[in-house]
Amino acid sequence: MGLLGNFKKMFNIKDDNVKKDLNSYDKALEKTRVDFTSQLNKLSNKYKKINSEYFEELEEILIGADIGVGTVVNFIEHLTTRVKRENITNVEDLNEIIVDEMFIIYVNDEIIVNKINYNVEGPTVILMVGVNGVGKTTTIGKLAHKLINENKKVLLVAGDTFRAGAVEQLIEWGKRVNTKVVYKEDADPTSVIYEGLEIAKSENYDVVLIDTAGRLQNKVNLMNELEKMNRTIGKLIPNAPQETLLVLDATTGQNGINQAKEFSNITNITGIVLTKLDGTAKGGIVLAIKDTVGIPVKFIGLGEGKEDLKVFDIEKYIYGLFKDLMDFKK
Repeated sequence: MGLLGNFKKMFNIKDDNVKKDLNSYDKALEKTRVDFTSQLNKLSNKYKKINSEYFEELEEILIGADIGVGTVVNFIEHLTTRVKRENITNVEDLNEIIVDEMFIIYVNDEIIVNKINYNVEGPTVILMVGVNGVGKTTTIGKLAHKLINENKKVLLVAGDTFRAGAVEQLIEWGKRVNTKVVYKEDADPTSVIYEGLEIAKSENYDVVLIDTAGRLQNKVNLMNELEKMNRTIGKLIPNAPQETLLVLDATTGQNGINQAKEFSNITNITGIVLTKLDGTAKGGIVLAIKDTVGIPVKFIGLGEGKEDLKVFDIEKYIYGLFKDLMDFKK
């Protein structure tokens, strides 16, 4: 059926939850889509035939959407090769191929796993990392809310003992989602994590969400701290942590890519949580992250409410980004 066929199928689907998710992506990506689509439409009106100047301007538009220079260069190469191979000359015929190639770049012949890797025996440990200000603690609260609604028994551990207010913020989230928070004031974070995991084992928790300090300035200290945490976690719960999720702020654009690179060098990142996607006109960062660092986006923040953390779905994302380019109702 192809990608466009899948979009049409989603558009006409009757499931209320799927429709709600589509509307969330639609609304969150509106800023990016409106800007992006209007520029592509201007480009289509300017060029009736595909030529090198068209591709140069398309490249500038894509970079402007924060898809990233390396990703865009790769994309343009794929697109020009396909245009020549399929003998496409009309600009209007390119829209569907642009959408298709965006999807191909993200997937890259891989099986994309956006689900949490749950532990089959004992608690599942999820370590949350990221610099200060990206919404890490808030994301932990939202993720806890989501998992509790999926009938998981969730424990929160305040491993960020460095930032003033981090412990209090996590305690507040614990109250909001009605779950226990393990914390100690002015304590070594690893000792807090140790205590939290002992509680998780003895009280049969399903998931442990661990907040960590967001210091990237001194990478050696951060690396040592994360290594110490990982050793402690692994001793108490074999093969844990099952996930190390890096929280990035979508509004920071290419700075988010740099953070992903830095943290990937420091520790084993299993997935990205992209916050504030609804607050940026540069939503193309999703494609850039995956293409640049090879780490899938597992969750996205599409609003301020505790319900607004969504499991990332590439087809819904592409739909939200490009829906104005195509008539999905046909």
